[in-house]
Amino acid sequence: MNDTTRGGIAPEPATDGIPAGYEVSTDPDRLDLALIHHWLSTDAYWALGRPRERQDRAVAGSLNFGLYEADPTGTGQGRQVGYARVVTDHTTFAWLCDVYIAPEARGKGLGTALVTHIRDHLAPCGLRRILLATGDAHEVYARVGFEPLADPGKWMALGRQ
Repeated sequence: MNDTTRGGIAPEPATDGIPAGYEVSTDPDRLDLALIHHWLSTDAYWALGRPRERQDRAVAGSLNFGLYEADPTGTGQGRQVGYARVVTDHTTFAWLCDVYIAPEARGKGLGTALVTHIRDHLAPCGLRRILLATGDAHEVYARVGFEPLADPGKWMALGRQ
């Protein structure tokens, strides 16, 4: 598996925990950018209407994880069925966002498997924290170890909320 990141060498990818018949890659060349944009801008409440140019810029500035049906030929041509991205300095902090599983692939544990893979992929970085925001998938993230903020009063945001 080709495993690259922006600005340096990524930690070794985790491979276990992904259900048989699927694979995860951080290879940006495998991402179907048009499909990802379609998913997020038409079906993800947090990104409805997001322009393609903005989505492409977000992808370019992130560590991206594509979830694919395994390709039995080994040529890396399996159909993309999921996506997530991480904004990180690879040292102290990461923001997990745009986690999406195609509707036809839901109900197979792929969301939990993808987030688990991402958590394990980032573990060698020794990050102090990985944050995310969700309006409807708390149980998915809780299964991977995420918890509500202990003291949300410490956190502030700039911009649209």
